[in-house]
Amino acid sequence: MDKQYLNDNYQSLIRDIKETCVRTGKDFNEITLIAVSKTFPAEDINIVREAGQVHFGENKVQELKSKFDILGNENINWHLIGHLQTNKVKYIADFVHLIHSVDSLKLAEVINEQAVKHNRKIDILVQVNTSNEDQKSGIEPEEAGDLCSAISKLGNINIKGLMTIGMFTDDEDIIRNNFKALKTVYDELKRVYSSFQYLSMGMTSDYRIAIEEGANMLRIGSAIFGYRNYSI
Repeated sequence: MDKQYLNDNYQSLIRDIKETCVRTGKDFNEITLIAVSKTFPAEDINIVREAGQVHFGENKVQELKSKFDILGNENINWHLIGHLQTNKVKYIADFVHLIHSVDSLKLAEVINEQAVKHNRKIDILVQVNTSNEDQKSGIEPEEAGDLCSAISKLGNINIKGLMTIGMFTDDEDIIRNNFKALKTVYDELKRVYSSFQYLSMGMTSDYRIAIEEGANMLRIGSAIFGYRNYSI
């Protein structure tokens, strides 16, 4: 993709996040931006990396692994933000920076096993389904405490916080309530777990609302890379 196009998109997004932080009294330096690069080639990622972006997110293990094989992890932190099957953990366990989508003890146990094999601790987020949509992964908000408690007993995992996906709707009140629900759970659990650092919510369509509701990790793709052609 055109280098100028990507650079312009990236700088425009950074400016808007900064302006949103100023408007809402948030600290821009506390916001971690994940550039969601799924379906886009390694060349595009490299352009955005050269512009100063460090964190990149992929939905699928195979795509994440292939891009890691091309680009490595110098000045890149790789995030797995999509649904993760237990039999795929082994392919990313040696290099993944953060897994956003842990929603069961079984998955956490497999991640822990792979972390032991690679002599490292793997950082994870617990995914919470705050929109009550059956098609979305994630545990119910009231189950988050019990799952975090169980995962915290695993020696090679660090629980770094929570993640949710707002409902895909034009009704901003619904989206805002989804984010408020996660913030409530996050605040309760942060008092228990000192490792809690990230409240991951907000994408291209709703990141301003997410910042307003306390998000400090954003997962934004289209605003940087453009809209995807899933038919390819």
